[in-house]
Amino acid sequence: MRRDDRDEPFDDLFREIERMMNEMMNGADGNVDFDSSRDVDNGFGMDTHVDIHETDDEVRIIADLPGVEKDNIELECDGTTLTISAESDHRQYDERVSLPTRVNEHTASATYNNGVLEVVFDRAEQSSDISLE
Repeated sequence: MRRDDRDEPFDDLFREIERMMNEMMNGADGNVDFDSSRDVDNGFGMDTHVDIHETDDEVRIIADLPGVEKDNIELECDGTTLTISAESDHRQYDERVSLPTRVNEHTASATYNNGVLEVVFDRAEQSSDISLE
Protein backbone atom coordinates (compact mmCIF):
# COMPACT_ATOMS: atom_id res chain seq x y z
CA MET A 1 0.00 0.00 0.00
CA ARG A 2 1.52 3.28 -1.07
CA ARG A 3 -0.23 5.59 1.41
CA ASP A 4 -2.76 5.62 4.20
CA ASP A 5 -6.17 5.73 2.44
CA ARG A 6 -7.82 6.99 5.61
CA ASP A 7 -6.17 10.40 5.16
CA GLU A 8 -7.65 11.23 1.75
CA PRO A 9 -10.10 8.52 0.74
CA PHE A 10 -11.49 10.38 -2.28
CA ASP A 11 -8.24 11.45 -3.96
CA ASP A 12 -8.25 8.63 -6.49
CA LEU A 13 -11.91 9.20 -7.33
CA PHE A 14 -11.40 12.93 -7.87
CA ARG A 15 -8.31 12.33 -10.01
CA GLU A 16 -10.25 9.87 -12.16
CA ILE A 17 -13.17 12.29 -12.58
CA GLU A 18 -10.76 15.07 -13.52
CA ARG A 19 -9.02 12.78 -16.06
CA MET A 20 -12.36 11.83 -17.65
CA MET A 21 -13.47 15.47 -17.83
CA ASN A 22 -10.19 16.46 -19.44
CA GLU A 23 -10.56 13.64 -21.94
CA MET A 24 -14.13 14.63 -22.69
CA MET A 25 -13.16 18.28 -23.18
CA ASN A 26 -10.27 17.26 -25.47
CA GLY A 27 -7.76 18.46 -22.93
CA ALA A 28 -5.10 15.90 -23.78
CA ASP A 29 -2.49 17.85 -21.85
CA GLY A 30 -4.61 17.75 -18.72
CA ASN A 31 -5.30 21.49 -18.72
CA VAL A 32 -8.85 22.52 -19.49
CA ASP A 33 -9.81 26.18 -19.60
CA PHE A 34 -13.34 26.52 -18.25
CA ASP A 35 -13.29 30.34 -18.52
CA SER A 36 -16.13 31.25 -20.86
CA SER A 37 -16.01 34.98 -20.15
CA ARG A 38 -14.43 35.59 -23.54
CA ASP A 39 -17.40 33.99 -25.33
CA VAL A 40 -20.00 36.37 -26.69
CA ASP A 41 -23.40 35.27 -25.51
CA ASN A 42 -26.57 36.77 -26.88
CA GLY A 43 -29.64 35.37 -25.23
CA PHE A 44 -30.10 33.68 -21.91
CA GLY A 45 -26.97 32.06 -20.61
CA MET A 46 -26.04 29.66 -17.86
CA ASP A 47 -26.64 32.30 -15.19
CA THR A 48 -30.25 32.81 -16.29
CA HIS A 49 -33.14 30.56 -15.46
CA VAL A 50 -36.75 30.71 -16.70
CA ASP A 51 -39.61 28.93 -14.93
CA ILE A 52 -43.20 28.66 -16.10
CA HIS A 53 -45.94 27.95 -13.58
CA GLU A 54 -49.45 27.19 -14.72
CA THR A 55 -52.71 27.12 -12.75
CA ASP A 56 -56.33 26.88 -13.81
CA ASP A 57 -56.58 30.68 -13.90
CA GLU A 58 -53.16 32.04 -14.80
CA VAL A 59 -49.73 31.49 -16.30
CA ARG A 60 -46.71 32.84 -14.37
CA ILE A 61 -43.25 33.24 -15.90
CA ILE A 62 -40.27 33.85 -13.63
CA ALA A 63 -36.92 34.75 -15.22
CA ASP A 64 -33.56 35.58 -13.67
CA LEU A 65 -31.97 38.63 -15.30
CA PRO A 66 -28.85 39.29 -13.23
CA GLY A 67 -27.30 42.73 -13.53
CA VAL A 68 -30.15 44.23 -15.58
CA GLU A 69 -31.79 47.53 -14.65
CA LYS A 70 -35.60 47.67 -14.70
CA ASP A 71 -35.59 50.41 -17.37
CA ASN A 72 -33.61 48.15 -19.73
CA ILE A 73 -36.28 45.43 -19.95
CA GLU A 74 -38.86 45.20 -22.75
CA LEU A 75 -41.68 42.65 -22.78
CA GLU A 76 -44.00 41.70 -25.64
CA CYS A 77 -46.62 39.00 -25.88
CA ASP A 78 -48.84 37.81 -28.72
CA GLY A 79 -50.91 35.44 -26.60
CA THR A 80 -48.77 32.36 -27.22
CA THR A 81 -45.18 33.65 -26.92
CA LEU A 82 -43.56 36.03 -24.44
CA THR A 83 -40.54 37.93 -25.76
CA ILE A 84 -38.12 39.21 -23.13
CA SER A 85 -35.50 41.70 -24.29
CA ALA A 86 -33.09 43.12 -21.73
CA GLU A 87 -29.66 44.66 -21.66
CA SER A 88 -26.95 45.02 -19.04
CA ASP A 89 -23.45 46.44 -19.23
CA HIS A 90 -22.04 43.02 -20.09
CA ARG A 91 -24.68 41.18 -22.07
CA GLN A 92 -27.88 41.35 -24.02
CA TYR A 93 -30.83 39.06 -23.41
CA ASP A 94 -33.33 38.33 -26.15
CA GLU A 95 -35.51 35.30 -25.51
CA ARG A 96 -38.81 34.01 -26.78
CA VAL A 97 -40.66 31.87 -24.25
CA SER A 98 -43.39 29.61 -25.65
CA LEU A 99 -46.33 29.67 -23.28
CA PRO A 100 -48.00 26.36 -22.39
CA THR A 101 -51.46 27.72 -23.22
CA ARG A 102 -52.97 30.76 -24.86
CA VAL A 103 -53.07 33.78 -22.53
CA ASN A 104 -54.84 37.12 -22.55
CA GLU A 105 -51.89 39.43 -23.08
CA HIS A 106 -54.00 42.47 -22.11
CA THR A 107 -54.23 41.23 -18.50
CA ALA A 108 -50.47 40.96 -18.02
CA SER A 109 -48.78 42.28 -14.92
CA ALA A 110 -45.03 42.32 -14.42
CA THR A 111 -42.71 42.96 -11.51
CA TYR A 112 -38.93 43.13 -11.32
CA ASN A 113 -37.09 42.88 -8.03
CA ASN A 114 -33.43 42.08 -7.32
CA GLY A 115 -32.78 40.58 -10.76
CA VAL A 116 -35.94 38.45 -10.84
CA LEU A 117 -38.62 39.21 -13.43
CA GLU A 118 -42.13 37.87 -12.83
CA VAL A 119 -44.85 38.14 -15.46
CA VAL A 120 -48.41 36.94 -14.79
CA PHE A 121 -51.10 36.42 -17.44
CA ASP A 122 -54.72 35.35 -17.17
CA ARG A 123 -55.53 32.37 -19.32
CA ALA A 124 -57.41 33.29 -22.48
CA GLU A 125 -61.07 32.40 -22.54
CA GLN A 126 -61.78 29.31 -24.54
CA SER A 127 -63.18 30.17 -27.94
CA SER A 128 -66.88 29.96 -28.13
CA ASP A 129 -68.88 28.25 -30.81
CA ILE A 130 -69.97 30.44 -33.67
CA SER A 131 -73.48 29.90 -34.90
CA LEU A 132 -73.91 30.00 -38.61
CA GLU A 133 -77.14 31.65 -39.78
